[in-house]
Amino acid sequence: MRNRILIIALVLFTNTFFAQSVFDKFDNQDDITTVIVNRKMFSMLSKVDAKDKESQQYLNLIKKLDNLKVFVTASDKKSDDMKAVADKYIKTTGLEELMRINEKGKNVKIFVKSGATESEVKELLMFIEGSGKEESVLMSLTGNFNLEELSALTDKMKLPGGDELKKASKK
Repeated sequence: MRNRILIIALVLFTNTFFAQSVFDKFDNQDDITTVIVNRKMFSMLSKVDAKDKESQQYLNLIKKLDNLKVFVTASDKKSDDMKAVADKYIKTTGLEELMRINEKGKNVKIFVKSGATESEVKELLMFIEGSGKEESVLMSLTGNFNLEELSALTDKMKLPGGDELKKASKK
């Protein structure tokens, strides 16, 4: 009995420690552009010497981030797959809808998991469903940040969906 408990505890620990994101399946796929930035990179970036106030704000945000994953595709099939995975993830993790935008053939949905206070966000998931020639974008960001700080980051990094996050931070 003790061995079973030990084995179960070990399996749960290793699954938690080495757990992959449900979105990792989109990495290294044809027709999907991937940007993944891990905590180590954010930590390295945060050590850069800031020359101005804007750069310092950017560096302060970077210290609060754990993981960023962005997947972009123009393929309708891959877009449908990304949407299905995102929808399932939203339902199972209890993310709350922050806002929805339907503009010029693009459907944008932004979901968050709140942090300790109302202004803090622990996780943000954004899905932009493109149509026709518009690309679809799936973005997952974890850490402990607020949306205003995040819109500054997406501007600096030139990430897809930055305009939508600016709109969300103003609401």
